[in-house]
Amino acid sequence: MKLTARTFGLSLVAVAVLAGCAQTGPYQQDRTYRLTILHTNDHHGHFWKNADGEYGLAARKTLVDRIRAEVKAQGGYTLLLDGGDVNTGVPESDLLDAEPDFKGMNKLGYDAMAVGNHEFDKPLSVLKKQARWADFPLLSANVYQGGQRLFKPYQIFNLGGIKVAVMGLTTDDTWKLVNPDNIKGVEFRNPIEEASRLVPELRAQADVVIAATHMGHYEDGRHGVNAAGDVEMARAVKGIDLIVGGHSQNPVCMKAENVTDKEYVPGGPCRPDRQNGAWIVQAHEWGKYVGRADFEFRNGQLRLVKYALIPVNLMKSVKAPDGKVVKTAYTELIPEDQHMLAYLKPFQDKGQEKLGVEVGRTDGKLEGDRAVVRKEPTNLGVLLATAMMEKAKADVAVLNSGGIRDSLPAGVVTYRDVLKVQPFASTLVYADLSGKELTDYLAAAARMTPGAGAFPQFAGVRLLIENGELKSARIKGQPIDPTRTYRLATNSFVAAGGDGYPKLAELRGFVNTGFVDADILKDFIAARSPLRTADFRPGDAVVRK
Repeated sequence: MKLTARTFGLSLVAVAVLAGCAQTGPYQQDRTYRLTILHTNDHHGHFWKNADGEYGLAARKTLVDRIRAEVKAQGGYTLLLDGGDVNTGVPESDLLDAEPDFKGMNKLGYDAMAVGNHEFDKPLSVLKKQARWADFPLLSANVYQGGQRLFKPYQIFNLGGIKVAVMGLTTDDTWKLVNPDNIKGVEFRNPIEEASRLVPELRAQADVVIAATHMGHYEDGRHGVNAAGDVEMARAVKGIDLIVGGHSQNPVCMKAENVTDKEYVPGGPCRPDRQNGAWIVQAHEWGKYVGRADFEFRNGQLRLVKYALIPVNLMKSVKAPDGKVVKTAYTELIPEDQHMLAYLKPFQDKGQEKLGVEVGRTDGKLEGDRAVVRKEPTNLGVLLATAMMEKAKADVAVLNSGGIRDSLPAGVVTYRDVLKVQPFASTLVYADLSGKELTDYLAAAARMTPGAGAFPQFAGVRLLIENGELKSARIKGQPIDPTRTYRLATNSFVAAGGDGYPKLAELRGFVNTGFVDADILKDFIAARSPLRTADFRPGDAVVRK
């Protein structure tokens, strides 16, 4: 694919000058340097292309190699950065601790990555192993253990005389987004406060300052229940030239000042956000795009010349002349790098062996898309909660929607499908609570904001919630009796206080069964195959006003 001006993206006519760069490097006065930043984020185990041939590290390598060669031929320099969350999302990767992903990133020549919250989905020993696999630094300035930074806070690159500092930052929501057992003794300090102290130090050492972050991009800084993100940091901390972000998993393309283009079409022009002198970019998720930001640096000043999100073989559905719906690429297809394919195939084959086994069948789709399941009850949410409730012989079950990572398809369901829905290996726990304790717990769950990963899915209970407040709760048609004992089932993540839920482990009658959630789901489907989706319709069991 030849990268023409059209496929490359929007030429910014009114480019902004980023002034105030420290002139500490031996760059030559009156010389124009070309600097290209390539970026990805929220890879989530997608080292292999999907069934439609979209994304994957092999096609990504072809694209990155071409851009590097083009930039080098023009006398420029490139950096390839990632905004974090390499881990969790594809079973073939999850089973192998993301070995194909980190080692594949080595072959792509990544220069640095931010540490994401999903890097803590497994014990710290796994993360340390991944850091050893990586030939590039995992950066985070605000993660501490024992009073010391757990990761390198930044890396300085000398690109032909221009000194470029890349600082890493991790969302301070991480403590509530992962299993607390995995982060004992780890402290996630406020990244904005950390950046405010570190940026002046970096400006004294470098000509360009980049923040590789896993904090999220929230339109006009409206972050809701989430921790503050890139917009809020840019407004609070002067001196950052570029923020390469992740976490919110959206393409950051602005329709107008502080207004995101929510109808962005792959391959179309994309203008990144701009706050307080900092450009903010993010490349959606899964390697669907490679972001490309072309800068010119001259006499201590940096300006953005062009920016684009380049689709990696993304497909759209169109109706053919014969009436059939077919898939076609948004832009010219990028061939896969054959050496990368050969390297990754043994990892893919190893995973396929374990994951292709049929578990059961369903008569329709069970909805787990994050845009839906984090805002409303769904049939998949009810199914998962029901499976937990029955396994624990509980009266009621609740789970966080952030633990639901995909939908279950209509028709054949494989073990792979199950692990895509529940990849975190949380265990089933239960607690025997008084009616008052259960009501208090359900009230806390009711306050979880729609749109957040904490948003609850239920089984066994009918609730009326008004403006986030629990107004009534019934089990088996009866109001909860404050003096009776009820059994509540949930997962180990929620029980340990994950996503801000009340901790259950200290209560009497608390039991961790040791049963892994995905295995419970697998057995539930197998025992009832074919599943009738109508049996799990949420209906009016949970009413929000």
